[in-house]
Amino acid sequence: MSSEKIGLYPGTFDPITNGHIDIIYRGARLVDRLIVGVFNNAGKGPLFTPVERQAMVEAEITALPDRKTAARIEVRLMDGLLVAYARTHKVNVIVRGLRAVSDFEYEMQMASLNRSMEPDVETVFLAASENHQFISSRFVKEIAALGGDSSAFTTSRVIAALHARFGTGDKVESGAASKAY
Repeated sequence: MSSEKIGLYPGTFDPITNGHIDIIYRGARLVDRLIVGVFNNAGKGPLFTPVERQAMVEAEITALPDRKTAARIEVRLMDGLLVAYARTHKVNVIVRGLRAVSDFEYEMQMASLNRSMEPDVETVFLAASENHQFISSRFVKEIAALGGDSSAFTTSRVIAALHARFGTGDKVESGAASKAY
């Protein structure tokens, strides 16, 4: 493995939330380069295509106020086994966010399995910031589907894409999501 510390923050990001953005930013500060891996996980029944989700994540990274940190973050589509991707791309660190104690058990099992398959890759857990602990993509989608205000949980760009997809919201024209992403 190279001496460069390469981190990988994998996820579905359907859609990206303020909690994800927080983990991306904080994770990028721990490594020389951070790859945000947008998984093509059809089993989760995503609302947005992998390419749309990738575009959403890229737009949010571009909007980060810390340009130096943002420049060290890249977004890639991913498929397959996480540790195989890590091995191929010389990843040293897998970054995972924890919202609650309930996340910890699952994430620990995954970290142990990954470590048994790829001992040179460490998993680092970042606790969600207090104001992001309750945010999940699923809740953001549900709020948007019902025409609610999810501005405390994600960005205006993502909200526009959600409202366009669901046909909800007063200020968004239908089809805006496909044009934006």
